[in-house]
Amino acid sequence: MDSCIKKDYKPIGATNLYTYFVGENPVTSFNPISIYPQISESAFIGPFSSVIGDVKIEKNVFVGANVVLRADEGTPFYIGCNSNIQDGVIFHGLKDAKYFVYGIGYSIYIGRNVSIAHGALIHGPAIVGNNTFVGFNSIVFNAIVEDNCYIDTGAIVTGGVEIAENRYVPIGAIINTQAKADKLLEVPKEQSDFARKVIKVNVELSEAYDLKFGDTRCSCGLCCDHNTLIHN
Repeated sequence: MDSCIKKDYKPIGATNLYTYFVGENPVTSFNPISIYPQISESAFIGPFSSVIGDVKIEKNVFVGANVVLRADEGTPFYIGCNSNIQDGVIFHGLKDAKYFVYGIGYSIYIGRNVSIAHGALIHGPAIVGNNTFVGFNSIVFNAIVEDNCYIDTGAIVTGGVEIAENRYVPIGAIINTQAKADKLLEVPKEQSDFARKVIKVNVELSEAYDLKFGDTRCSCGLCCDHNTLIHN
């Protein structure tokens, strides 16, 4: 085993496995103010994730591993309580493109009890309403998705469409005109039940991970305890 180690190798000491980045957006001509994210103490940010700029994350939100919430162009982002943003999800937005919720303009607005499943892309301007499920590797871009909807695996919702409440977007569907959006059927019971189970699991995960690390986040913003460090 020693023969595989370079002669100039030097141990770097304890290495944190649960690193993430939370910081202000850079100043640009189109976004001249740096804003630090607002994150509830009860929210959990997973390893190797980034939260940048004017992002507000409410209570009991679970953000999985390798997530990018990057409000450096389109801004602001909002994520409502009890929602989950799963591994590999990306949020980004176009500058000066917003939808309005209660009179406030947002690049991305995510309601309460929303699941954004693994690998999905939410690109602003976009609204995802309460109790909605956005499936694996799906895309929501320049669209409004109302409450209680279910967007299935690999589907694309775009083109400025508005998906009415309690509508089902099938696997792989491309909804890029309002005519297509208006023909969508209601969410089947099986998908509705699955969406509720996903919320329950991820709210518990947010609480469990938060208890695991407790007050062990240091001033650099990293999660640290004796079980998450590698000692060389």
